[in-house]
Amino acid sequence: MANVVVSPATFNMVHFDRDVIVAAIEELAAVLRLADDETVEVDIDEASPLSRVRIDSVEPMRFHVEGGAFEDTRRPREHSLARINDAMGRLMFKAIDRRSSDFGDPPADDELDLALSAAWDVYTVGRLARLGHRGQRKRRLYQFRNRHGFTDAADAAFDDLWNGSGLTWANIVAISEAARAAR
Repeated sequence: MANVVVSPATFNMVHFDRDVIVAAIEELAAVLRLADDETVEVDIDEASPLSRVRIDSVEPMRFHVEGGAFEDTRRPREHSLARINDAMGRLMFKAIDRRSSDFGDPPADDELDLALSAAWDVYTVGRLARLGHRGQRKRRLYQFRNRHGFTDAADAAFDDLWNGSGLTWANIVAISEAARAAR
């Protein structure tokens, strides 16, 4: 089982349970078939109610998560297992993609335009949904349409990404560009 390190060790501003967070990430690591000796580090900014997340390193996997990304939207300051799985699954899939020479060489996250970021999110969340986690398909479709147009071509592109397996960065770019061109 992957070694999961979550900081801070105790939460003072939110009522997050560190052990629940660690167990959820360990389960994701097992499902994503990370090596047993892999370390996954997650730094949680409990003071931030925002939901931004970022990859700080892919080797080893190191992530920064603002507290709102894990927060239950119906119970402020409490964690939500579904939101932990959503955020961490998406981050871990992207880190795995970035480490794969077969995937290609996407730009840094802060250099991605919004359409490509949305397209990659659809690809990662679609894979996560097929592993049994909630995918919020309608939410992702709406986000994708906002960046690619409300067209049949955009919906077909969404389906290609959502159902995709073994896609490369070049595939994601081509699918996104084709959808945007059809607007």
